[in-house]
Amino acid sequence: MLPLDPTPLARREVRELEGYNAGLSSEQVGKRFGVSKIAKLGSNENPYGPSPQVATAIASAITGCGLYPDASCGLLRDALAARLEVEPERLVFGNGSEDLIAILCRVFLDHGDTLVTITPAFGLHTLYPHSLGAHIHAVPMLDGGRFDIDGLLEALIEPPRMLMFSSPSNPVGSTLSANQLDRLLNELTPATLLVFDEAYYEYAQASPDYPDVMARLSQQQTPWIVLRTFSKAYALAGLRLGYGIVSSPALADLIDRLRTPFNVNRLAQVAALAALQDETHLNTGLEATISERERVTKVLKEMYLTVVPSQANFLFFRTDQASDALHEVLLTHGVIVKPWLETGYTHWVRVSIGSREQNDQFLTALTASMSPVVLARNHDTF
Repeated sequence: MLPLDPTPLARREVRELEGYNAGLSSEQVGKRFGVSKIAKLGSNENPYGPSPQVATAIASAITGCGLYPDASCGLLRDALAARLEVEPERLVFGNGSEDLIAILCRVFLDHGDTLVTITPAFGLHTLYPHSLGAHIHAVPMLDGGRFDIDGLLEALIEPPRMLMFSSPSNPVGSTLSANQLDRLLNELTPATLLVFDEAYYEYAQASPDYPDVMARLSQQQTPWIVLRTFSKAYALAGLRLGYGIVSSPALADLIDRLRTPFNVNRLAQVAALAALQDETHLNTGLEATISERERVTKVLKEMYLTVVPSQANFLFFRTDQASDALHEVLLTHGVIVKPWLETGYTHWVRVSIGSREQNDQFLTALTASMSPVVLARNHDTF
């Protein structure tokens, strides 16, 4: 006897949701296509791995895995607070920064509230608000992947409950300028919570054009949170640890009321603390990624592909083929990318910057997947 379908029991907003596309694993691709050499470039992971100090720290902490972790992330909290020069009580922690996004939405968004964001966007910036019945006002980015600051300011005239976006933008890779950020902050009111997602902060902060977001927000009286993560530059994606810097301890308290008590596991905490202390390893990986990002950008442009200038560890480019079709072809070459499926961007692909070997595998596969005629006429704008 088959079990009855529980779907009617779910809330309408959940029934209407499309699941988040987390992408394929290397194991799935290898099994499906019979390829052994996989270039996994669909999830913006760090190909250089974590600091060697992380393995040592995890090995030492294994014996304590029978005990619950420190619910307050005390040692990591103190180290981060000292590094960021903020009060420890102005930090919040999550099982990845997306955990914090989910908590923020549950704390602040109700049915009928408005969230302002950009498009194309990181899927969870819209999925979680949708699940709560919030109205999404998405402001499209302009040609060249530029932020439409005028469009965002117009969307703030009737203050939304939340303004949430990433800079560097995911999937585009572009950033707000200092002037644009200042204009945006000047228009915010206490009725709107700013969620500034800086998951790719470390890759952008070396650029002289990237604004000091924290310095500007420190002068802001309206509520805000800056989200960062150990998943990308610190290469701890598999351990899941994100954190937020908040405008006040009162905001941290509201977030803590809805997070699960032990949402950051013991190994993630010790790993993050070890990674934070090895700046040499961090900087080596950043330099390698930025160098490869520029090289891959150059090659893609030589293929007459439209590529958005990026300050993150990925590139967003347009092809003449539908992105999901190109994605399938690349999989046969052992290359995993992220086909963008948002309406209006279904010919765009996001590719992570891997090691030089992985990037060469991607470029070779891409060249083999595109005809000379397509390459010659691919001069589209954003």
